[in-house]
Amino acid sequence: MALILASASPRRQELLRTLGLAFTVKTADIDETMDPALGAEAEVARICRAKAMAVLPAAAEDDIVIAADTIVCVDDRILGKPHTAAEAAEMLRLLSGREHQVRTGVTVCTRERAVTEVDVTGVRFRLLTEAEIAAYVHTGEPMDKAGAYGIQGLASIFVESLRGDYFNVMGLPLCRLSQILQQFGVAVLGGAETR
Repeated sequence: MALILASASPRRQELLRTLGLAFTVKTADIDETMDPALGAEAEVARICRAKAMAVLPAAAEDDIVIAADTIVCVDDRILGKPHTAAEAAEMLRLLSGREHQVRTGVTVCTRERAVTEVDVTGVRFRLLTEAEIAAYVHTGEPMDKAGAYGIQGLASIFVESLRGDYFNVMGLPLCRLSQILQQFGVAVLGGAETR
């Protein structure tokens, strides 16, 4: 039995390592386009499940695949990764001085079964100045992150408060993931025995 993380994200890999679990990485090449009409929670769950299912055929019979997908939502609008600096700045203006939600879908699966859950964290940004937005975008940090920010990086100075799992905002809700892994017999801190 081996754990496979279906993600090229260095942040997700780093977070999974903090649980002390050995794993390999296999990336899924899927269409991650979301349909806003279907709802943010349903779509993030669908995408993370699709990532897991895309990797599963290459897994051994008893391997366990972990996949995740993270989105930022404000005013029922899904904010994915920005494509341009201007788009990143627009997203940061939307988040300025208010609360938004970070949703991460997590799928854990084998060839026999799959569990998909969505974790939600509320994040409140302080008011940002145009100079701060421009300076942050100029660092390049927002460009590969949903909602155009990384809470673990320079954007940490924008966060006034947080309701929920901090690691969910980074892209992998460790509390929820560890509970799902226990359902599959994977021990995390003396939990269920590894199968």
